[in-house]
Amino acid sequence: MSYSFSLSFSLSALSFIFTSVSDTIISVRNLTKQYQADQAGGIKNISFDIDRGDVVAIIGESGSGKSTLLKSIYGLLKTDQGEILFNNERVKGPDEQLIPGHKQMKMVTQDFSLNIYAKVYDNIASQLSNTDLKTKSEKTLSIMEHLRILPLQNKKIIELSGGEQQRVAIAKAMVADTKVLLLDEPFSQVDALLKNQLRADIKRVAAETGVTVILVSHDPADGLFLADQLLIVRDGELLQTGKPSEIYQQPKHIYTAQILGNAVVLSRGDAEKIGIKTFAASVVFYPEWAEISSNWSSRRFEVKDVYYKGFYDELLLERNGVAVRAIQLNRGEYKKNDHVQLNISRFLEF
Repeated sequence: MSYSFSLSFSLSALSFIFTSVSDTIISVRNLTKQYQADQAGGIKNISFDIDRGDVVAIIGESGSGKSTLLKSIYGLLKTDQGEILFNNERVKGPDEQLIPGHKQMKMVTQDFSLNIYAKVYDNIASQLSNTDLKTKSEKTLSIMEHLRILPLQNKKIIELSGGEQQRVAIAKAMVADTKVLLLDEPFSQVDALLKNQLRADIKRVAAETGVTVILVSHDPADGLFLADQLLIVRDGELLQTGKPSEIYQQPKHIYTAQILGNAVVLSRGDAEKIGIKTFAASVVFYPEWAEISSNWSSRRFEVKDVYYKGFYDELLLERNGVAVRAIQLNRGEYKKNDHVQLNISRFLEF
């Protein structure tokens, strides 16, 4: 009996210890930062949590408040109200410390902040102390290997491409045991060929090192590709947060569906003209939810145009003066002026 009680007590104690350790690394509480009336980009009463090791993408149009939110998290901006917690401790604003910014976070801006005439190795190693040169070298070479820039170590920054400079800037930010990496439009200066590779590298490095990544972008593909958690921001307000797949499939706002999937939005009247019965003010669906066939139906649409998208075509269809878009995976099957049947298998009501 005594042994059983002891074991039970020990397990309960262990359970308490593990459950009391929070996975949350950053908490944003009722954060507000307003600029002058003629300036866009403020934020209003925003709250959310970020788990340790997650990749979080803040998505919105220019002027939506994305960068303001990122700088506030880092401690670069003095906010009007609310607070940011890092490991349950308040992040100080720029008016409360000599050097703004949290010491366990690093931000990579669009200008990269690199010494363009210094070598790659020296740019990265400059973040580490000279008290232990062996450890300094090991850490520098290790992060370079993670980001696939080891062969560039002796090149000067001015000799690198935009994508290579982006990797160096990230390595420089991460080398000093950074816990949170903040990226402001990280792919804005990277061409399309390198974008997917850099996205994949950031996701891989986050998984391998355990660093928490928060990035802002106007391109929803960045969030859908990379993120564990997505935040949709518009006019300074947080519209929705959650897993990318959940937000994409169940957007709470028309804007969210438009920015993530270029959704088709129809008024109630237009929806009824093409055979969708609804009592809602608006109907929303993604082009891939519209199924095309050549079967005969009284609800036939005319192909007004065909847009080549690589491995698929996007068709612009019209019926009773209402235009919609649909995906055609069998490229070339339907052409302009053809007539097709359209079955909208799923739609959302707002």
